[in-house]
This record gives sequence, C-alpha cells and structure tokens, in this order.
Amino acid sequence: MLLVIPLLAVSLAAQEQPAPADHADSSSRSASPQAPSAHQAPVAEEPAEADKDKDPLEIKGTSTDRLGFVLPNFLTIENAGTMSPLTTKQKFAVVTRSSFDYALYPWYGFLAGISQAENSEPGYGQGAAGYGKRYGAAWADGTIETFWTAAILPSVFRQDPRYFQMGKGGFWRRAGYAVSRIVVTRSDSGDNQFNASEIFGSAIAAGISTYSYHPHEDKTLRNTASVWGTQIAYDSLSFFVKEFWPDIRRKLRKEKN
Repeated sequence: MLLVIPLLAVSLAAQEQPAPADHADSSSRSASPQAPSAHQAPVAEEPAEADKDKDPLEIKGTSTDRLGFVLPNFLTIENAGTMSPLTTKQKFAVVTRSSFDYALYPWYGFLAGISQAENSEPGYGQGAAGYGKRYGAAWADGTIETFWTAAILPSVFRQDPRYFQMGKGGFWRRAGYAVSRIVVTRSDSGDNQFNASEIFGSAIAAGISTYSYHPHEDKTLRNTASVWGTQIAYDSLSFFVKEFWPDIRRKLRKEKN
C-alpha cells in the first residue's frame, strides 16, 4: 500500500404502461386471454432500470470503488447496516477481480522500481533481469496474500473479508476502529471474532513467498517473520485509508460539482 498515500495526495490537488385494449373490435375477440402460439417464445422481462447500471458484484454485496480513483477497493462497504454474507464463490470472484485488475500492473511495476533502486534482495541482481524478477515477486506476494486473507481462509473460517467502514465519530475513534480490524473481523453470521483469516493468511503467504521464489539467502525464519510483520503493517495502513477515503472522495466530488 505504499502508493495509497501519494494517490490520496494527488487526489486532493419507469416501466411502460400496457396499451389500452381496442374496444372498437372487442366483439370479435374471445373473453378469455389467448394462449401464445406454439412457435412463439415467451418474452423475457427487462431488468429494473435501477439494476441496469449496477455492477453485478456490487449487487451481490461488494463495491466498485477505487482508492485514489485508481486502486481497486471492491471489499470496502459504506453505511452497511445488515448485509447478507458472501458465498464462497463470491469471495473468490471479488478477490480474483481485484487481483487481476488493470490498475495493479503499473502498481507492481512501481514497487519493483523502488526495490530495484534500493537494491533490496541483492540476489535478484540488477538490470532488466533483476527488475523482471522483482516485478514477478511483487505481483506474486500481493496476489497470494490477498487470496489467503480474503478468499481461502475466510471461506474456511466462515469470516467476512469485507471492510465495513465506521463512517461516524471522531478521527481517533475511527482510526482505532480501522487498525483494530487487523485482529477483529465479522463472521459470516455478523458476529465480531478474532481475525484468523488475516493473521494466519498473511503468515502462510509470507512462508510461501520466502521459501519459494525469493533469493536463497533470504530463505530464513527471521526473514519470514519480517515479511509477515510488513504485510500486517501494510494491511493496517490499508484499513486506515479505507476508513477515511470515502470521506475524501465525497468531498472531492462535491467540490468538483
């Protein structure tokens, strides 16, 4: 979520009525309604106008919002109240949609560029080959962690991967609520419980990342713990931004209008 804060800074710079019956020739018609002919297919009803402009995933309990008008923010819910839980299929669908969103490809390129400039994980080397390895690692890190924390384990533990914005109260109260979502989440039944999906999911992702495609010299328990802690910190920051971004977005659009 390194790009979130710069993005926020840049952002701040009716159904038709049926036709009346023709009474003039009513004497030639049967009193009972005519059955459709054998070759005539039934006409499907048009969807309600209010649903035509909605994204299918939004109708199913997610959103189409973007942090800084760029990064996908499909699991943040504003003014939620009571909502139906997501099914396992819906959890995987929205995570897949987020993970392969067009905005993430340049985002991972940005992260790889920072890593290249800092020469982090020297085992990757420099030049085009080193950049390509860092790009692939950044994409894999983000995608694997997202699937484990927002799709796989939430389905196993029956937890809700969405972030439900508080939206009311003072700054510190809302900030505290946002950060607490790292360890507290909603179950599919709507109860608060320990966020096992986040804590265990990020740990699993850190282990996969460290012991598979990262340089050999980084394959240590200490580095795994460091990656785990970094992911928890990034996710805490993301929850903080998700809490206040809708307020910023509304203000920006109001000023524009």
